[in-house]
Amino acid sequence: MPEPKSTFDATYPCDFYEPAELFEPDQMYTVPEIARLLQELEPDAEIDPDTEAVLIDWAIPWVMTHADDLVIAEPLAEDGPGYYGVAPHAVDGGESDGEAENADLRDGA
Repeated sequence: MPEPKSTFDATYPCDFYEPAELFEPDQMYTVPEIARLLQELEPDAEIDPDTEAVLIDWAIPWVMTHADDLVIAEPLAEDGPGYYGVAPHAVDGGESDGEAENADLRDGA
C-alpha cells in the first residue's frame, strides 16, 4: 500500500554507483558481492541471509541497467556463480579490443 511522503522522517536521492566507481578494474564479482558493494560493504562482509536477499533484489536490476559497462565471465565451477566486472571502455572511456572486433564483424570487415 502506498504511503504519504509525510509518513517518513526523511527521503534521500536515489543515486547509484557507476560500474567504474564501484569495481576495481582488475577484479570480477558475484551478484552477492555486488550487492554488498552497493551498500558500501566489503564484498566478503558477513550479513544475514534475509538482508542478503533484499540486497540482491537491488543488485540484479543494477547489473541489468549497467550491462553495457560490464563484462561477464563463466562460473569457475560447474555449479558456481557467474562473475561480473567493469568493461575496459567504462574505465578509460575508450573502446575495448573486443568491441572493436565486434564492430568490424558487424560492418562486414
